[in-house]
Amino acid sequence: MASDRGPSAGDATSRRRIEPWEFEVSFDPRELCKETRLLYEIKWGKSQHVWRHSDKNTTKHVECKFIEKITSERRFHRSVNCCIIWFLSWSPCWECSKAIREFLNQHPRVTLFIYVARLFQHMDPQNRQGLRDLIHSGVTIQIMRPTEYDYCWRNFVNYPPGKEAHWPRYPPMLMKLYALELHCIILGLPPCLNISRYQNQLTLFRLIPQNCHYRMIPPHILLHTGLIQLPLTWR
Repeated sequence: MASDRGPSAGDATSRRRIEPWEFEVSFDPRELCKETRLLYEIKWGKSQHVWRHSDKNTTKHVECKFIEKITSERRFHRSVNCCIIWFLSWSPCWECSKAIREFLNQHPRVTLFIYVARLFQHMDPQNRQGLRDLIHSGVTIQIMRPTEYDYCWRNFVNYPPGKEAHWPRYPPMLMKLYALELHCIILGLPPCLNISRYQNQLTLFRLIPQNCHYRMIPPHILLHTGLIQLPLTWR
């Protein structure tokens, strides 16, 4: 049953929540905003308690800020299992990917899952290799889907009373296009998604598939983006 109130005043995470407009601007896959926003949760050892917080870029990239912060935590020990989930408005650049891998190599009991709203400068070979290296080191990286947007809205946003289910409905097709490009990155294929920004602030998303994409990308991924269609039988 829908609540007629926003996050409870007694909610320990209420002061750590971001405002709806911040979420809408930061995580809209159509907007190529400069700032990177991070929403994250941490679970220590066998505890059922989930610690949630948020951060954003300043003079340092938010991924590096997080690493510095968590390694300074008193409860953070190499012998304790730690599960971390990131919801990032932009995927990590190659330098942050390298810093993340070094952090994980030094702390093998840490498990990291990353959900991203957009791919940062995805045509840059170094950024593509950085994401591949992260995945090969055991990090799970996925494009945010409606399920993740809904989860973030409910758990990280100071939503208005009665609006706990009213997260912004972003175009699902953009999520599919980014997911397609992430598959290209994982498989070591050339870019398939071209994003152009014009002076009138119009952003154009265009697919530029090559034969290698049709050969290497799983058919169900191509179906979702409309690059191939199921055959129809007419009677």
